[in-house]
Amino acid sequence: MRFSVVETGYDQRQVDSCLDELGIRLVRLAARAEGAPGESREWDQVRQEAGYLCDFLRRRTAPGEGDVEAVRAGVSAVEREAAELLALARGELEAAREEARRVREQAYAEAVRARRDVEAALLVRRRRAAQVEEILAAGARAETVPADTPTAAAGVPVTRVGAGAPGEPGPGSAGRGAAA
Repeated sequence: MRFSVVETGYDQRQVDSCLDELGIRLVRLAARAEGAPGESREWDQVRQEAGYLCDFLRRRTAPGEGDVEAVRAGVSAVEREAAELLALARGELEAAREEARRVREQAYAEAVRARRDVEAALLVRRRRAAQVEEILAAGARAETVPADTPTAAAGVPVTRVGAGAPGEPGPGSAGRGAAA
C-alpha cells in the first residue's frame, strides 16, 4: 500500500482506512479458519496467527496510554516551537517598526531643514530684488552728472559745455580740433 506523504508523516485518513480494511479481512480470515473442518496442526497455526493479528490490529488502532502521552509530548513540542517562532517574529516586527519610525523621523527632519533653507534663499532673493528695484528707481530720479566731474574712464576732468572761458570750444564742438 502507498500512502501520501504529508507534513508530519503519512496521511492519517489513508492509514486508518487501510487498517480498517485489513481488520475486516483478518476477521473474515479468522472466521473461515474457525469454520474449516479438521483439527490439523496447520489450521491451528492459521487460527492463532489470525487471532494474534486481529488483536495486534486492535491495539494499534486504539490509542493506548503510551501513544496518548507521545502525542501530547509531540503537540507540546510543536506548541513550544510555534511559540518561539511567534516570539521571534514579534521581535523582528517590533525592530522593523522601530527602524521605520527612525527613518520617518529622519526624513521629516531633513524635509523641515530643506524647507527652511528654501525659505531663507527666497527671502534673500526677495531682498536683493527689492534692493535692485530701489537702486533702479533712485537712478532714474538722480541728477545728471556735471560735465566737469572727473570720470574713471577718462582719468581727467571734463569741462562743462558752454560754460567755459573765451577760446574754449562751445556746445557741439567737444572733441574737435581747434583748427576749424
